[in-house]
Amino acid sequence: MTRPPLMLYLAAPRGFCAGVDRAIRIVELALEKWGAPVYVRHEIVHNKFVVDGLRDKGAVFVEELDECPPDRPVIFSAHGVPKAVPAEAARREMIYVDATCPLVSKVHIEAARHHEAGLQMIMIGHAGHPETIGTMGQLPEGEVLLVETVEDVAGVEVRDPARLAFVTQTTLSVDDTIDIVAALRARFPAIVGPHKEDICYATTNRQDAVKAIAPSCDALLVVGAPNSSNSRRLVEVARKAGCGYSQLVQRADNIDWRALEGIRSVGITAGASAPEVLIDEVIDAFRARFDVTVEIAETARENVEFKVPRVLRMPA
Repeated sequence: MTRPPLMLYLAAPRGFCAGVDRAIRIVELALEKWGAPVYVRHEIVHNKFVVDGLRDKGAVFVEELDECPPDRPVIFSAHGVPKAVPAEAARREMIYVDATCPLVSKVHIEAARHHEAGLQMIMIGHAGHPETIGTMGQLPEGEVLLVETVEDVAGVEVRDPARLAFVTQTTLSVDDTIDIVAALRARFPAIVGPHKEDICYATTNRQDAVKAIAPSCDALLVVGAPNSSNSRRLVEVARKAGCGYSQLVQRADNIDWRALEGIRSVGITAGASAPEVLIDEVIDAFRARFDVTVEIAETARENVEFKVPRVLRMPA
């Protein structure tokens, strides 16, 4: 039986970013140095395949620090943690390694600097996301106010409109954030913004790549986890850029083939915490059903690398 032809646009960059790669290496190096089990507070990154693989090697994932025994190392996830968490680990005299992405740490430092200058913070982010919780937890309660939408800006109650600064979650939609920042500046003309964009290079690059291919695609699939903010934003970006059928899939098994009947072109990308092996799995699934021609759509090249913490570079 002849397979129908399909043009497959493979977005580049896609998948792992430097912060995710560093966080996974931190867990692997901790297991090498201290042996299993090593405890990890929250998912190290938002991807079930990655988490399951590390669990198989001896990582134990917990929600809170009090679930960790004091005599085993604990690692804090790439999304960052409130200040109270490392303080409690230190009080319990635990060995702990902070795998917070350096670009998230940059936002934490920024927030602390503005607080020291007497400014109240507004954070643009998603309520309940670990990164938002971690960033807001850098400062005393009430010092960071959260806005999620342009509409939220109108209702936010601040201490002093002349003494404000804002930061953003690193994994937001670039276009949506521009609108929220514009609303903040319109309501609070004196508000201080970051010296450099808080949304990370990897989020921006992956969204730009999706914008480049979406108009040419009958369908676009984002390989990523449902709880991955940057993956979900890629789906939204694809729809806004002109691809009506844009879906998030964790694995090839999740693809709805009936919805793809009759398509002639498909785009594939992946969130920053999705490994390349899952992207290959999706491509293979298309090759099994279509006569596939692959075109790589590269919009940027990434050569960023973050060092792991010193404690993991020192002998045991």
